[in-house]
Amino acid sequence: MGVCVGMKNQYFGDINDYKKYGLLRSIVSAGDMSVLVAWMLTPDDGSSDGKFIEYLGKPSVWEKYDPSLYRGLVRLMGGANERNVALIEASSILNGCSFFSESVPDAKPGRETWFSSLLNESINHDLVFLDPDNGLEIKSRPYGRKNSSKFLYWREVSKLWVSGKSLLMYQHFIREKRDDFIQRMLKSLNDLAEHSSVEAFSTQRVVFLLALQPEHHHFRQTIIDKVNVSWRGQIKNWGLRAC
Repeated sequence: MGVCVGMKNQYFGDINDYKKYGLLRSIVSAGDMSVLVAWMLTPDDGSSDGKFIEYLGKPSVWEKYDPSLYRGLVRLMGGANERNVALIEASSILNGCSFFSESVPDAKPGRETWFSSLLNESINHDLVFLDPDNGLEIKSRPYGRKNSSKFLYWREVSKLWVSGKSLLMYQHFIREKRDDFIQRMLKSLNDLAEHSSVEAFSTQRVVFLLALQPEHHHFRQTIIDKVNVSWRGQIKNWGLRAC
């Protein structure tokens, strides 16, 4: 089985997308927050990743978690000539969300222009969902270098946070004990995002990091409750442990 990574059109509609969209729908339904989805698209790579769509033929197993989402994805995938996030953008599946679909470049000038556009697009939104291929930056992929487009950089997280946005971020797991990794990432996010309320939501292969601005703290428990009720056994909530 391939490694699940973030956002290429080739991944659209797979089992990981089902859970990701389910989490987004839980967040939207939990409170009065307008959401901007930044796909952070990179070119398809021809790998087998993203082919995990067998779940679409197993409604007795999967439909119960979010029936309307499940049925919507079945319809979209059944009528699609190619897999593309434009399909969900044109549907009503993610009502309450707007979309920023510009592809992410590697080179520093292009990346800075891309981020400036994202920052400008986010002005009228409360929460930004960032969906990079792999997750947050690693030392072996410096900003502006080849394949840096697959990562989100802490400098970008900081600027969005300072601009007043709550944040949800995709992060794939690495070869580190998951509990330790999640706590390390939550601590890093908590340290950067002043006065934030941080949570993590993990699936079998990835974790989503949430940082809520002070004015959104009151949505925290409702979000957790909705995810725990609808996605029990598929999406697990993690809080930041006290030191």
